[in-house]
Amino acid sequence: MKNRKPFASGPSMDLTTAAGEKEASLGREIQAKIGQQLRAVYDDVVSQGVPDRFAELLKQLEQSGAKGRAHES
Repeated sequence: MKNRKPFASGPSMDLTTAAGEKEASLGREIQAKIGQQLRAVYDDVVSQGVPDRFAELLKQLEQSGAKGRAHES
């Protein structure tokens, strides 16, 4: 993610159409607020963890993969 380039430079984020017409503009304060809200939602999702059913499925896949590799040797 460190290699991402900003969409635009300057005090606001200007979006342009293919014809070069100005489409929309977001100020730094709005961008910051959106970023804060996205981080809050992301943190909430991450803190929920992996459901037990998914963890069990992953465990089964790992076991079947290990059995498959043992038969190939």
